[in-house]
Amino acid sequence: MATSTTKALAGEEPPGPSRVRDGKETSRRRGAWLHRLDVKGAPYAFVAPFFVVFAAFSFYPLIYTSWISLHDVELATLDVMEWVAFDNYVDLWGDSRFWNALWNTVTIGIISTVPQLLMALGMAHLLNYRMRASLFFRVASLVPYATSVGAAALVFTMIYERDFGMINWALGTVGIDPVNWEADKWPAQVAISTIVIWRWTGYNALLYLAAMQAIPAERYEAASLDGASRWQQFTHVTVPGIRSTIVFTIVLSTIGATQLFGEPLIFGQGPNGVTGGANNQYQTLGLLLYEEGWKNYQMGRSATIAWAMFILLVLAFVTQRLIKRLRSRTS
Repeated sequence: MATSTTKALAGEEPPGPSRVRDGKETSRRRGAWLHRLDVKGAPYAFVAPFFVVFAAFSFYPLIYTSWISLHDVELATLDVMEWVAFDNYVDLWGDSRFWNALWNTVTIGIISTVPQLLMALGMAHLLNYRMRASLFFRVASLVPYATSVGAAALVFTMIYERDFGMINWALGTVGIDPVNWEADKWPAQVAISTIVIWRWTGYNALLYLAAMQAIPAERYEAASLDGASRWQQFTHVTVPGIRSTIVFTIVLSTIGATQLFGEPLIFGQGPNGVTGGANNQYQTLGLLLYEEGWKNYQMGRSATIAWAMFILLVLAFVTQRLIKRLRSRTS
């Protein structure tokens, strides 16, 4: 009572209900603002590190490479650039080595991708059945993928060696003359393709297996009641059910074939690895890029090849989308 009287005599106004209400309203608004910030801003905060790393290690090199491709610049003097506009692209268009490397990339890609995906599809179909030691086989199928490119390429190089390789020994037992797997064009490309097939078949098989296990069992039961055989169930139920995964693996394999580098480099065993053999018989776009940049020191031409590879992938993707759209319209 005395305290209230003292505050009144001093001219101070005691805290009333309105002031307490204003304080609660301010606190409530602050809490609502923090809640909106948490709900709307948290997702951006979580994905921001990825975009920062992507900008630093992917987007910036992409832009910088495009800038270098418009200049004449050597590896030893990167700070000295001469503007040549699109001359590097014009020269690349008329370079027979580029078209040879592009054709080698396409042929090796086809030879390695088609058998690889077919074998992966068959392996996944077998692993989808209930069988003993299924977990062991699934883990074992990932061993080639976990093996380094260098180790796999070295082993296959010894297997395909002309004088004491296992493949030529097996051919000799049935009366076939030894094959020079490195010097001849098509044998070399087949040998390199087997390395790619061995490394990636198990990985793609597990992708197909995961997609197969997501197909409802009712579809197989309905097909069985309709009298469909196992093969008909596979072609009319399994394959359509994993179509999106098949498209994904085709795209992934196409990108991998375009970037093929380690397998042919090690298969060449020395200087011939960079040039793709004495006659460039298995030189891919990746090897040509490396040769121009780190052997001939022409970073401008090397960057031009890199952008040509990127443009080819974009054109392939656009063509695939256009074909898909035309098919949907006609159907």
